Amino acid sequence: MFPLPRDAASVLTTDLGVLLGLLVMARLLDPTRWRDRALFAATAASFLLIYTWWRWQDTLPAFDLTLQALWPRLFIALEIVAVLYTLMSILILTRSVDRSGQADAAQRALAARGEQPAVDIFICTYDEPMEIVERSILAALALDYANKTVWVLDDTRRDWLRTFCDEVGARHLTRPDNKGAKAGNLNNALAATAQQSNAPVILVLDADFAPRRDFLLRTVALLLSEPDIAVVQTPQFYYNPDPIQHNLLASRHWVDDQRFFFDVFQPAKDAWGCAFCVGTSFVVRRERLMEIGGFPHAAISEDLNLTYTLLKRGHRTVWLNEPLSFGLSAEGVPEYITQRARWCLGTIQVALLRDGPMRSRGYSFTQRWHFLHGVLNWLCKPFMVLLLIAPPIYWFAGLPAFEADYLSFLRYGVPALLGTIIYMGWISRAKTLPLFMEATHAVTCFAITATLLSSLVRPFGRPFKVTDKGGDRSQPRVHGKLATIFGLIAASSAAAIVWAFVSPNAASEISSIDYFNLLWAGIAMLIAFIAFLVCFELPRAEDLFPTDEAGWLAQGGAVVPCRVEALSLSSARVALSRRGMTKPGSAMPLHLDGLGWIDASVDAVSKKTTHLHLQPTEAQRRQLVVRLFSSSCGIITGRAGLRGALAGLARRGFVGR
Repeated sequence: MFPLPRDAASVLTTDLGVLLGLLVMARLLDPTRWRDRALFAATAASFLLIYTWWRWQDTLPAFDLTLQALWPRLFIALEIVAVLYTLMSILILTRSVDRSGQADAAQRALAARGEQPAVDIFICTYDEPMEIVERSILAALALDYANKTVWVLDDTRRDWLRTFCDEVGARHLTRPDNKGAKAGNLNNALAATAQQSNAPVILVLDADFAPRRDFLLRTVALLLSEPDIAVVQTPQFYYNPDPIQHNLLASRHWVDDQRFFFDVFQPAKDAWGCAFCVGTSFVVRRERLMEIGGFPHAAISEDLNLTYTLLKRGHRTVWLNEPLSFGLSAEGVPEYITQRARWCLGTIQVALLRDGPMRSRGYSFTQRWHFLHGVLNWLCKPFMVLLLIAPPIYWFAGLPAFEADYLSFLRYGVPALLGTIIYMGWISRAKTLPLFMEATHAVTCFAITATLLSSLVRPFGRPFKVTDKGGDRSQPRVHGKLATIFGLIAASSAAAIVWAFVSPNAASEISSIDYFNLLWAGIAMLIAFIAFLVCFELPRAEDLFPTDEAGWLAQGGAVVPCRVEALSLSSARVALSRRGMTKPGSAMPLHLDGLGWIDASVDAVSKKTTHLHLQPTEAQRRQLVVRLFSSSCGIITGRAGLRGALAGLARRGFVGR
């Protein structure tokens, strides 16, 4: 049905024309304009549809009950799932909404009326260490909102946490068991506070998330501005790199995988009326919770379940896309994988619920297919597994995943890839990078595939797995099992490339289908190698927050001005106008506005800066916690840069650090 390309030159000329056309579109079109979004979306979708039709028509062998026929059909079935997810994503991204202006107007209106509705702040905690949970508690207490009560929902019943809450002015709540996991903990607090503060608005925070001072001023007014708004959700921002960014030395050049979802997808879903709660940093009306019997606990993703339970009753979740809280990203590879696998299982559980959006009446068509889009996000992960293992299967078992020569793929496949990559980079404002995005998905694809398979047998009844955070991360760690998997894939792909030339059965001239699979093997090898590097975790030091404020240093009776460039709870980096006055180990107190003199000593001296080790008093330390963790200062980049990311990857791969 599809004509065969005549020669490589004509195909490459076509691909070059497609690339230049897409780059011109990305340069001239504005992602904030609906018409531009629709035009670029239609272009990218067209290339993808042409590719899919070519795959279906021209690349499958005749059907029979042999591996040669069944393996390509398994591959294309999972590939179509990935294509469908991508097409649905492109459609969703044709819309977007920014609610900051609406929040501004609502905040002014509430202030003009002189109203400040009471808020109960629920901080959910399970076994986090003091240095983690104190950030959320102290920042919540420091919110610029007088009519609030901070409740610490301690699901591990720690006496030291009760004592700390009493000292700082928070309320401590426990329960006799952990039934219902996080949802059960929230429902216990809902019942307990109904007998005491009974605030009409509830703010939910995870223990590692610290709200910005104006969090409630921005969200409460928006929540109450329209009667059908039940939840106002804000994005999650992180003050530390995730394990992929950190272990690839790319935290300054590679955006964490959640940024695209939070900054681009959720505003788009909100424009369709289908944004959803993400478990922390959201406000919700108490009366709406009481109407549905509290936080839903039938699925481990109580946040997603909450949104769809409310949607069924005509109540919306809206997305306020502002950096109003900062939290701790998963620090290790196992925690990162556990977190994603839990999200996957929770989504599948909600899909299977009798009153969920896939099985119950009361949902619109748009709400259902938006939920299906979320399910497909996880169902795409097995396709990544097949992408990685298909080249070795071809070379060592003689089973092609699809029968196509490299010229045909260049003609029909490459424009689809270029269209998707350039469109996603354009619509996300440079929050995606080819290769790195695939490696990110590769790290979790085996665990998520195992979760999907196990959910076919036992979707419910497994315990809620909390993402471990905090603890000592100063030593390197190796995750041997995962490293073995990706090491074997990378090695087998490399061996396949070598085998293509040295095999006793190798043809004297490489065929066009062999060329295609050689290229595929090279890409799979590179993706697997990047994932392999991620399995070797680098040590972590305390994160320094970038600052730019005046300070003073004391030495030998003299006080000299300095510039504080970076700050943490135990260290500072300062710039001095005079050189040669500091020596490692010497005492040098630092004065900061609002904190006074902090005992400090010199850790290290460079040409331009001095590194100090701080020894604040307990009162100063708590002030520093609020100052650092409740301010809108991000450490991690919001834009991806291919050159810097590749440089970090090369340094990690060949130098090791």
